Amino acid sequence: MNRPITTLFMLMSVDGKISTGASDTLDVDQDFPGIPGVGEGLHQYYELEQTTDLWSLNTGRVQKKMGVNEKDFPAKSPVSFVLLDNHHLTEHGIRYFCAWSKRFVLITQNPAHPAFSVKEENLYIIQQDSLDLADALQTLKDDHGCERLTIQSGGTLNGLFLRSKLIDYVDIVIAPVLVGGKDTSTLIDGESITMIEDLNLLGVLQLEKCEALKESYIHLKYKVLS
Repeated sequence: MNRPITTLFMLMSVDGKISTGASDTLDVDQDFPGIPGVGEGLHQYYELEQTTDLWSLNTGRVQKKMGVNEKDFPAKSPVSFVLLDNHHLTEHGIRYFCAWSKRFVLITQNPAHPAFSVKEENLYIIQQDSLDLADALQTLKDDHGCERLTIQSGGTLNGLFLRSKLIDYVDIVIAPVLVGGKDTSTLIDGESITMIEDLNLLGVLQLEKCEALKESYIHLKYKVLS
């Protein structure tokens, strides 16, 4: 395989929502802890997250919501981070990830991104004219030694990975809550299939693990067959 083995690892509601609503002020990491019946079991997701791959892919938009553009720099982590970002991260946010990451790879289509003004030994930039996930993954493997990659991004990017046949495993923790709302992000968003000949773009899954956790949480792991 000319790319890393990828695993989509996410926390979602029973109805597949990965956010608590349709605005950037709403977020499961911030909101779930305060919901009775949900917050009590949330630690299990974070404990499982600690066992994921030592390469992690996310987006600048998600990290901006998490406050990395303002937070104090964290201690060094053994994890190497990959972020897709064009305009959400500031120079401070870039330096935050340089401080945190073993190796930090930014994928961007913005030639004026603040990352280009940052000089850190562990910062690497993949600049593309247009987003090419397959090419970026091949570069991660060939140039950076990334063999396995955990994807924790938003629904739209997850959809691009799925339609491009770039997801090998789906590893999800289901929280005991229904969120609802047609505009709230789901595990897989993006453009919908409208023609029967495009059904080959579906992700067909084989269940590898089904575990009932405490506090009515569920842990599911699937292999993507097609």
